[in-house]
Amino acid sequence: MADVAEKRAAFRRLHEEGCFVLPNPWDVGGAKVLQHLGFPAIASTSAGYAWAQGRADNQVELDALLRHLAELSEAVDIPLNADFENGFAREPEQVAANVRRAAQAGVAGLSIEDLTGEATPALYEPPLAVARIRAAREALAAENVVLVARTEGLLHGLLDLKQAIDRAVMFADAGADCIYVPGVRTPEEITALVGAVAPKPVNVLMAWPGMSLAELAGLGVRRVSTGGALARRAWAAFVEAAEEIRSRGSFDAFGLPGPSIGLNKLFAE
Repeated sequence: MADVAEKRAAFRRLHEEGCFVLPNPWDVGGAKVLQHLGFPAIASTSAGYAWAQGRADNQVELDALLRHLAELSEAVDIPLNADFENGFAREPEQVAANVRRAAQAGVAGLSIEDLTGEATPALYEPPLAVARIRAAREALAAENVVLVARTEGLLHGLLDLKQAIDRAVMFADAGADCIYVPGVRTPEEITALVGAVAPKPVNVLMAWPGMSLAELAGLGVRRVSTGGALARRAWAAFVEAAEEIRSRGSFDAFGLPGPSIGLNKLFAE
């Protein structure tokens, strides 16, 4: 089993060149399968984990998430990036304290977003949003943890592309190691973002059909995450099969091809 320092060093190397996929499991079994399939790293998903707990996204408490992160990190030899939502706090000092706790859970990277978490989506004002990233960076000074700064403005329709990129540049200047703007989708948008924050690496969310990994790499993207897409796909198959049983009394859905992995054998290893 790789120790935390080895995972963090490996994760930072992944950000130096090339383009890699960072899929998002929501439980230990999924994390182990993704490692078995050869992915070099994984990331948690706030939505996927919340749904598995019967909660809506962003409704999981900090202590529960920290236990989840520790379980994922301990289960695999590859690095784990934490979807750390908005740091579970408003003020920079408390964000810093919470980030330190996440580092203690063994993560190799973590993301901090600028969404306030209120019922009506809103963003922290730029000075506070930047101060929160700077505080997180200082809190991780003694740890080799990759800090990812993400603005949710484009994804939630709160910012246009230029405004989102302006925030990304501010976050890069504040010390973020990697920039993430969920909602950039076209080659033109991605190219503009990559150029604006260079040489900082950029993470692109691919939770829908579209460009290939090769195409994203050609645009200068360093890493690609899937967000809650894998969880949505799994839940859709679950609901479809269950509805087939309830509405038609049919078990035909169980005849669909299953995974080629022998899960009992894999989990026994």
